[in-house]
Amino acid sequence: MLQLLLPLSTLWGHILPAPSPTQPHGIRLEGDLTLGGLFPVHARGPAGVPCGPIKKEKGIHRLEAMLYALDRVNGDPKVLPNLTLGARILDTCSRDTYALEQALGFVRSLLPPAEGEGQCADGSPPRRPPPERLVGVIGASASSVSIMVANVLRLFNIPQISYASTAPELSDPARYGFFSRVVPPDSEQAQAMVAVTRALGWSYVATVASEGSYGESGVEAFVQSSREAGGLCIAQSIKIPREPRAGEFDKVIGRLMETSTARGVVLFANEDDIRRVLEAAARANLSGHFSWVGSDSWGAKLGPVQGLEPAADGAITILPKRASVPGFDEYFTSRSLENNRRNLWFHEFWEEDFNCRLPHSEPHGEPHGGPIRKCTGRERIGRDSPYEQEGKVQFVIDAVLAMARALHSLAAELCPGGGLCPRMDPPDGRRLLQHIRGVNFSGSAGTPVSFNENGDAPGRYDIFQFQGANGSGSYRAVGQWVQGLHLQVEAMTWGSNRSVPPSVCSLPCGPGEKKTPVKGVPCCWHCELCSGYRFLADPQSCQACPPHLRPTPNHTSCRPTPVLRLRWGDPCAAVPLALATLGLMATAFVLLTFIKHHETPIVKASGRELSYVLLVGIALVYAITFLMVAEPGVGVCAMRRLFLGLGMSLSYAALLTKTNRIYRIFEQGKRSVTPPRFISPTSQLVITFALTGMQVVGAAMWLLLRPPHALVDYEMGRTPDPEDARGVLRCDMAEGATLACLAHALLLMLTTTVYAVKARGVPETFNEAKPIGFAMYTTCVVWLAFGPIFFGAARSAERVHVQTATLTVSMSLSASVPLGLLYAPKVYVILLHPERNQPRRPRADPPP
Repeated sequence: MLQLLLPLSTLWGHILPAPSPTQPHGIRLEGDLTLGGLFPVHARGPAGVPCGPIKKEKGIHRLEAMLYALDRVNGDPKVLPNLTLGARILDTCSRDTYALEQALGFVRSLLPPAEGEGQCADGSPPRRPPPERLVGVIGASASSVSIMVANVLRLFNIPQISYASTAPELSDPARYGFFSRVVPPDSEQAQAMVAVTRALGWSYVATVASEGSYGESGVEAFVQSSREAGGLCIAQSIKIPREPRAGEFDKVIGRLMETSTARGVVLFANEDDIRRVLEAAARANLSGHFSWVGSDSWGAKLGPVQGLEPAADGAITILPKRASVPGFDEYFTSRSLENNRRNLWFHEFWEEDFNCRLPHSEPHGEPHGGPIRKCTGRERIGRDSPYEQEGKVQFVIDAVLAMARALHSLAAELCPGGGLCPRMDPPDGRRLLQHIRGVNFSGSAGTPVSFNENGDAPGRYDIFQFQGANGSGSYRAVGQWVQGLHLQVEAMTWGSNRSVPPSVCSLPCGPGEKKTPVKGVPCCWHCELCSGYRFLADPQSCQACPPHLRPTPNHTSCRPTPVLRLRWGDPCAAVPLALATLGLMATAFVLLTFIKHHETPIVKASGRELSYVLLVGIALVYAITFLMVAEPGVGVCAMRRLFLGLGMSLSYAALLTKTNRIYRIFEQGKRSVTPPRFISPTSQLVITFALTGMQVVGAAMWLLLRPPHALVDYEMGRTPDPEDARGVLRCDMAEGATLACLAHALLLMLTTTVYAVKARGVPETFNEAKPIGFAMYTTCVVWLAFGPIFFGAARSAERVHVQTATLTVSMSLSASVPLGLLYAPKVYVILLHPERNQPRRPRADPPP
């Protein structure tokens, strides 16, 4: 590094003694200790020229702020007693490479003499000016310049305090250990900007940065802060080249429109680039589409927005918290050509500020704003030209005061007697750095000044919004960020819209819709409705409702599923109940008729005992309808198990016994005159009750092994549309259990049918084989029709009711068939043709 610096310092030695009269290289003020100063007095020049036109605010205002601060320090006997601070102030011309060449002047006196500088031509030693005691440097402004200069100053342990450089990389103590700043770094500014975007409800923003340390590092810090905060995605990051070509900014707007829903655009760009971005937006007729969030380079400046108010309307800008410095305005407005000769560039400022030309002045850039006139020297700043204290004046003064307080603390430690003692000649840069990092005082504008271990000032920002929808606008303070955001959203305006413009990748999902994230972009998603029996458990997932619940119509939660009960008046109950009631009445009528005519031939011939048993069975079959319609409970469910198949078993057991008796008598008569066994009434009853007892035993065992209970079946009532879902109150008898109750009775029915077929040819006058056979055929048809209807009922909440109605109607029909075919003819004869129900008289023998 020294090999590089030595030739550059030699070059400096040839340049500095003969500065250009119109563009001097530096200001030198004598003092016991010297502070360096780096200011962008001039703008960057065109190609091949280092410096351009004078910069009034960022250059002269800030430079004068350092001179004003030095006057305050040197005029205060309590600070650095018996010591004065001098200055060596250089112009960086807003160019990092040029600033590096200038900064070598700070360290030239610290370098050994270059080759050939050991003696003069006559052999005498050269006369050298006394070395400057350069103790620290104030500056620079741009982060790129500070980075370049800090690399050199670090080699010589020279502390540096910047008043405007905010690049996050300058917080790295390993690379920039001697760098400090009274402004917070962009990493904290980025946190404030992330907090603003989140407070506005934005989740999808684009970033635009000027190429260089400030813009690129600022965007990088913003992206990192957004990741840490969460809930904010970067649509795209666009970089503006250092030397943008024609049409470059139109391309920037075109790229921003590729993600047009990202209306929030974060700008980390220099002032010129900000203005050209706004111009491109206006040319594209997109004024009002984008909502800009500008960094402190935009701040509250009118320059970037002048003439572009509609395009900049609603822009939110960040500015380090500042206040006007008392006394500086009076100082600066009192400056004139006569009392400010120490500022070598002040005459350029004078010509530019008052749009005039001084006598004998060489051209250094044309004044702006009208025709050129001669300066009189009687002009006054603030009276004959507009004046407003530049935003960084406070921080320039605070940087000087911080350096002065650190030197005061170091002097008090090393030189208790005051003055410049040998221990501070020259001062140790490392020890001075320790004292700089330890200062803590109220600054020039009343705001606290301190540094952390990395040399950064704490983050304090004012938040502004540019409100200029009507063609003329101003910045309005809408909040602040001091280790946390305080934003007055109600004070903001958004053109014709009263609400904050959205900046999201995807619109919010509707009620009951979950977010399905797009892979790799967590802020973008597709909305999918929670269908079926699912509800929105959280924004990203749907969950099924518990079995006893169904989703609300908008699928945002679950609600109880209605329970369906079979009422006595329901159609599925009314029809079976009517049939059962008529059947019971008919059965009772037949039974009473048979009892009244108990001793008549028709009743005797029909087998009175089995006829009564069959009537009881038919009555039980009708009665089961009332149990099937009754609301399920433990008692009702138990009686259903017991009686569902009992009546049919009793009826078919009686018919089977009667048919089997007829068949056996007929078959036995073909072979022998001896009657078959077990044809007496008692035997018939025993056989009937034995067959029926099997049904009773099976039902009793089922009741003991698995006690009955009622339940609400939600699965049976589950339909494709949850709105139609119902819970069904039923007994714990599924379709299979119902058929199991009827299995024995159906087996008896089939067996009776078989015997009826076999006994169809019995030639007995009063035998019942043919009516029984016809009754069984009809019954079989009824139960064949029952199967498809019972098992083919549509899957709905009413299915169990349809099945109940089908079962009870089928049972009532199967009971009505024998009642009508076996008993109706007998009752008809008994009641309407009693003459045919008389005992037969013995036929008299004819006379011989």
